[in-house]
This record gives sequence, C-alpha cells and structure tokens, in this order.
Amino acid sequence: MLKFGFGLVILLLLSFQQSLQGYDTITWSAEKRLSWKDFKGKIPPNNRAAATTASGITYRFSTSGTKDNIEVDFKIDTYFYPTKSWYQPELCDEVILSHEQLHFDISELYARKLRKRLGEATFTHGNVKAKVRSIYRKINIELNDFQNKYDDETNFSRDREQQLIWNEEIAKALLK
Repeated sequence: MLKFGFGLVILLLLSFQQSLQGYDTITWSAEKRLSWKDFKGKIPPNNRAAATTASGITYRFSTSGTKDNIEVDFKIDTYFYPTKSWYQPELCDEVILSHEQLHFDISELYARKLRKRLGEATFTHGNVKAKVRSIYRKINIELNDFQNKYDDETNFSRDREQQLIWNEEIAKALLK
C-alpha cells in the first residue's frame, strides 16, 4: 500500500509540474516588449475598456543552514499572462500598447522591491514562511495601489501628457 501511495504522489507532482510548465506566461525582460499578439484573452461581454493587462509577481524560496543560522534563497519572477490579457483592436493604438507595457513594467519594479525587502529581512526557522508571505502580501497591496494611481493619473492613457511623464519615470526607475 505504501508503494502505491508514494507512486500516486510522484504522479501528482509530475502532473502539477507539467501543468505549470504549460501555463502561458511571458517573463519580464528589458529586451522583450509586449505586442498586441501577446494579448490572447477573451474580451468580457459589454466591457468598454480598450485593453487589460494581467501581470503579477511570483516567488519561490528554499532554506538551508543550521538551527542558529538560516539561509534563505529566493526566486522571484514577473509574469504577463497572455490568456488573461485582452484588447479591442478597434479601440487600440500604439499609445495604449505602451500604457499596457507600463503596467507590466510596474509589476517588475515591485518584484525588485520584493527582492530588496526579502533580502533585508531577518528570518528564523520558525517564521520564514509567514514572514515571506507577509512581505509578499504587502508588496502586492502597494503594487495594486500604484497601478491604480497610474491609471488615474494617465486617465487610462487618455491624458497623453501624463502618459509621457509616466513613461519617462518608469523607464528611469527600471535603469536603477
């Protein structure tokens, strides 16, 4: 019975790993700019928005060390989710694509903040999981607030002057 249970666990883990590998994502890169071909999601019925970008931050970590000295290694990525992102071609132009790219870029800036905060944190064997989760949640709240501020100040890209200001500020921040 034990062999059957262990085999089932391995099979489930392999299935889970394959499903993650098959998940449609684009990892943030300074060289890769989004194009409208990347927006593969279905437009929600009666939605008047021109486009929606689904992006986010993921993390994984591992621990090692002794009882008194813990080392934590982190892997943090910023992803764009094509099947959850969509656009209405008749409403979109290159300015709107640039606006959507900045949403993805802002997610990357907050991934960097997450790396920094996790790197500065002090962990124990007893608190590492809860502390990482807490820092991650705080960063996601800040990210959401900043994304909303971006949309508000640019009026969803309609305020071209503000859009140019945001383009410049985010580009500078990404160079740091």
